[in-house]
Amino acid sequence: MPSIYRSGLLDGHVAIVTGGGSGIGLSMARLFGELGASVAICGRNPDKIERAKTELERANVKLVAEVCDIRDVDQIARFVDRTRDALGPATILVNNAGGQFPTAAENLSPRGWEAVIRNNLNGTFFVTHAVATKHMIPRKKGRILNIIANVARGFPGMVHTGAARAGVENMTKTLAVEWAQHNIQVNAIAPGIIRTTGTDQYPPELVEMSRQRTPAKRLGSPEEVADLAAYMVSDAASYVTGETWYIDGGAHLWGDTWVIPEPGDFAPATIPGVP
Repeated sequence: MPSIYRSGLLDGHVAIVTGGGSGIGLSMARLFGELGASVAICGRNPDKIERAKTELERANVKLVAEVCDIRDVDQIARFVDRTRDALGPATILVNNAGGQFPTAAENLSPRGWEAVIRNNLNGTFFVTHAVATKHMIPRKKGRILNIIANVARGFPGMVHTGAARAGVENMTKTLAVEWAQHNIQVNAIAPGIIRTTGTDQYPPELVEMSRQRTPAKRLGSPEEVADLAAYMVSDAASYVTGETWYIDGGAHLWGDTWVIPEPGDFAPATIPGVP
């Protein structure tokens, strides 16, 4: 699909994209590179990062690609410093890395809860703090974009990531105010069900029910999210901050997938396709 953006839109920018080895993250990294930005990607999976590196280098993107666990502040510091040394200070940060799994709340273990909170909430803040303090605040310039989820009316079936993503959404608003003095805009994108390799890990019944109950009656694509992200990190959005943009075919307005038990039914609430 051809880009709607003019060539060179992101010339001179250095963009960090966490979770850039596949899916939405890779689509954003690819588009940012096509629009002229130098790009640094990271992720926990070495194979995904290597494949993404090969693809982006083939497209002549000026690139840093590193394995980095965003839960580890020392690894983050090395990656952020490596980006600055190789490409220059980052002007764009996309916090895309994250992970979750469907489960009823009563079946969620403390370990499962902590794993998702550490990754999706703590990791997002750790990366944001490092990039802002090392790159953006000293230069009084930056765009931070947090990829969250459809948490407008709660997130039944994924209480752990719903709590984490809601925390990131509030952090987005808070930092938008605190860092406006530094000419840093902080926004979020909340994708709905997007067809990626990550979606393929979910039960097909759950994905199909989500599709059926989305007003648009289809899944989104990583490229559609990337197109919105390109606008949000460009100069065209310089007066937009503290906002969450939903890209979900209307699912946050309509389209509940959680099965609520009838009164008197003491069976645990279930997610279709999930034991």
